[in-house]
Amino acid sequence: MNQIVRKTHTVDATSKAPGRLATEIVYLLEGKGKAYFAPHMDVGDFVIVKNIKKLRFTGRKLKNKTYYRHSGYLGGLKAETLDKFFERKPGEVLRKMILGMLPKNRLRPLQIKRLKVEV
Repeated sequence: MNQIVRKTHTVDATSKAPGRLATEIVYLLEGKGKAYFAPHMDVGDFVIVKNIKKLRFTGRKLKNKTYYRHSGYLGGLKAETLDKFFERKPGEVLRKMILGMLPKNRLRPLQIKRLKVEV
């Protein structure tokens, strides 16, 4: 097999739980459903996610889950709750979840490039 055939999958995020949606997307990005899958090869497909603003969060995650970032300066730690972060950048929430689920190796940047989130 010299040629890798990549398909484009469109996923609708309407009323889906974000974690379950992310695992479905990671499965497609890695290409695990293909007959010629190998962990050292990049054989995954392209994924387009639509209606990201209609994700369904369960429990108290919107108020209790916190995202952190640091400016690099002393005292530069910024904290933001999920509801504010999702309101500001809804696609970035899903992208961070998927990035955390992908294997931490040289293929990860190549695989995350094939993800497109449409708000």
